[in-house]
Amino acid sequence: MEEGFRVKLIVRAPAKLNLSLDAPFTHSDGTIEWRMVMTSIGLSDFVQIETNSSNTIKVTSDSGFLPGDSRNLAYKAAEIFLEKTGIDTGLVISIEKHIPVAAGLGGGSSDAAAVFRALNDIFETSLSLDQLAKMGLAVDSDVPYCIYGDTALVSGRGEVITPLQKLPKMWFVLAKPNVSVSTPRVLRKLLKTPISHPRTDELLRGIAEQDYPKIVTNLGNALEAISMAEHPQILTLKQRLVKYGCDGSQMSGSGPTVFGICRTESRAKRVYNSLSGFCNEVYLTQVASERIHQS
Repeated sequence: MEEGFRVKLIVRAPAKLNLSLDAPFTHSDGTIEWRMVMTSIGLSDFVQIETNSSNTIKVTSDSGFLPGDSRNLAYKAAEIFLEKTGIDTGLVISIEKHIPVAAGLGGGSSDAAAVFRALNDIFETSLSLDQLAKMGLAVDSDVPYCIYGDTALVSGRGEVITPLQKLPKMWFVLAKPNVSVSTPRVLRKLLKTPISHPRTDELLRGIAEQDYPKIVTNLGNALEAISMAEHPQILTLKQRLVKYGCDGSQMSGSGPTVFGICRTESRAKRVYNSLSGFCNEVYLTQVASERIHQS
């Protein structure tokens, strides 16, 4: 890069929801085999990347909860990209947070994926989504999906992404209880706990057939019972979402955020208003309106 050359790019980093989350088995090396159906939603962070000649990576955020060093997934993504491509540059990464932190919504992974996509564009490296996804797996198991985005079946250790049809029109009401869930702790318990496997194949048929009732009746998350056992607020919020009018509800990721699905905006707004008096962090959103990548 020429001395004094600067590029600035802002990339949207949408949250993800797990419509289905299954862990069919554990590999011999102790890693988990995943089978998940994910979708990207309108609730998004915004990641700004600016190049400079400092040869250092700096990450800043308007959230007081994010580290600015190599513990930050966006920092790790930049570090891996520059190492793999041999590009010599300095970067300032600024993250405008809207996705709750440590909420089961993939905010950190999506920020990292945004860094990979942005750097691929800035430096015109023409890496495929599959190549970026393989890099992303070294950051976190959700990063490969977040690089692809949209609605997809995710398998393997998180690196096998099979794009699916766009979901039929629906609205999501998200609620995050005021508790913290340790994903490593949940996964350690997963290895020792019998789980209930979700009906992922039925969900996939529902998506293929654009059958809204089949989709909402086949939601499932194998981690839900583990997180709810420690945090009963998760179950309470799930029940309230349905009580207030959602057609189905579920925890996303390892939690603690739960979401409910409504077919119409008017009903979703009523649920949102009802739940807002009970929970401090409530969000109303849809499936992401723009594609994360251009095919």
